[in-house]
Amino acid sequence: MADASDIKTIGRRKFLTASAALGGVVATGAVMAQDSDANKVLSSANDLGIAEKIAGLNYTDAERASIYDGLEGMVDRVRSRRTNAPLANEDAPAQTFDPRLPGRTYSPQDNHVVLRGKIRIMPAREVDIAFASIADQGAWIREGKLTSTRLTEIYLKRIEKHGPKLECYITVMAETARAEASRADTEMRNGKDRGPLHGIPYGLKDLADTAGTKTTWGATPYKDRVPTEDAAIVKKLQEAGAVLLGKTSLGALAYNDLWFGGLTKNPWNMDEGSSGSSAGSASATTSGLCGFSIGTETLGSIVSPSTRCGAVGLRPTFGRVARSGAMALCWSLDKIGAICRQVDDTALVLAAINGQDNGDPSSLDHGFHYDSDEALKGLKIGYDPAWFENATVTDKAVLERVRKLGLSVSKIKLPDMPYGALITTLEVEAAAAFEELTLSNRDDLMRWQEDRAWPNTFRGAHFLSAVEALQVDRFRRKVMAAMADIYDQVDVIISPNFTGGMLLITNYTGTPSLTVPVGMEKRASVPLTGQPAPTESPALKLLPHTFTLWGNMFREDQILALGRKLEEGTGFYTNRRPAL
Repeated sequence: MADASDIKTIGRRKFLTASAALGGVVATGAVMAQDSDANKVLSSANDLGIAEKIAGLNYTDAERASIYDGLEGMVDRVRSRRTNAPLANEDAPAQTFDPRLPGRTYSPQDNHVVLRGKIRIMPAREVDIAFASIADQGAWIREGKLTSTRLTEIYLKRIEKHGPKLECYITVMAETARAEASRADTEMRNGKDRGPLHGIPYGLKDLADTAGTKTTWGATPYKDRVPTEDAAIVKKLQEAGAVLLGKTSLGALAYNDLWFGGLTKNPWNMDEGSSGSSAGSASATTSGLCGFSIGTETLGSIVSPSTRCGAVGLRPTFGRVARSGAMALCWSLDKIGAICRQVDDTALVLAAINGQDNGDPSSLDHGFHYDSDEALKGLKIGYDPAWFENATVTDKAVLERVRKLGLSVSKIKLPDMPYGALITTLEVEAAAAFEELTLSNRDDLMRWQEDRAWPNTFRGAHFLSAVEALQVDRFRRKVMAAMADIYDQVDVIISPNFTGGMLLITNYTGTPSLTVPVGMEKRASVPLTGQPAPTESPALKLLPHTFTLWGNMFREDQILALGRKLEEGTGFYTNRRPAL
């Protein structure tokens, strides 16, 4: 019988390589120490005992012997696949996740956005132009009061001045941005208007490919990676006339705010990071270093940095926005969305990037319609009172504000389920997406090496049971059905950020969310990544506070309409600019 000391003598790499060769049969591989000639997998059938303990199984000696006889064939299949059919990050699984449940209908939508806000008079100061909504900026461009070239230069100057302090851009594409802005102005003068984003400069999270320009995924092993094709979202934004300023930073491989060349800061509080993984997108947007930005979310990567930096973050329904040409972390969870300074702006961005693409098997062809007045009519709001018992003053005030809107507001209760088990899907898919990084030993190049960082998670995921991964997927379907039953009663669920497991649950069901800044509150700074918590009680700082709305499938219009009302009621965007 092997024990922990036996595992140590194997060596971490041989131990991991051997275990993974069984395709994740938990720790059957925990004793699969291979000889240098790679011919011997186990020393005896009794070595399987350690796997039983980890997996919670109990086999007889005869059963172990029977399993033992078949292990070499299993290992040979994995060796053959790795040798003869190596997989790249862009190779998607044959099985694709679909958030739509059988037997349920999802109302079709036309592709039409109606904005109800008034266009402001263009201010004289460039800083005020930089912080204006993209709806205002677009109107000023159409009226001839502003050009894309001038707006682009405003942002490039601000990036040059503030970008190094915030560490929010990995690559600034000044030359191509100026060329795109000039083209946008020429087209506008010639009567070719590509739509609301025509001439608007934006930042792109550096996991979406840009042909001929580095797309680094924020990670040291890929810092010199240069793709040859544009991602689908880049092509859509080019078609919409938007101007790409550069690639915004992300925590390495879409986790946290620490990347190979820096640690992205919260522009409201330089003593803390901007959270992740869409760290640079949120930081650049709220500091006026772009008109809007593109982020992605697997499990909080739009919600979390939007919360930290005081941005409006829209995470669309899974499959709404094609991910072709974007780094895959978790094929059944990854989503692309907009990070903006005002709610209506996210609708304009979503309208431009919405749609199916053949390069993404999970992408869906579903129209997007938004009219805030129309979407607000008859809206039914749900909440769990327990979520507000220990909520902040601002959160409780938001609940009261929603009640006063004259909408139907009712109490809900989520089913009591072990939602935490869902994490297995992310761990397994992410480890599969970066199998080569783990097995090649290049994960040691990653800057962040704590127990909770990706390298360690990827390594550990190779010991997860393939059977359990499938069982969790079956459990996921039960969660989807349970949440669909709740959404039969309400249209939108509201909650303080990160409360009640809604972030985890809704990412796995594939339903959309909107994070909205609703005020300023005093709180302690979050320690920078890799730094210990302060030993003394930290001073409280006045910082943005956000609130999250969780919507039904393909009903982004409803959460946007409610978010717009909350935005109007709080006037957060009139707060002081971040002090850089």
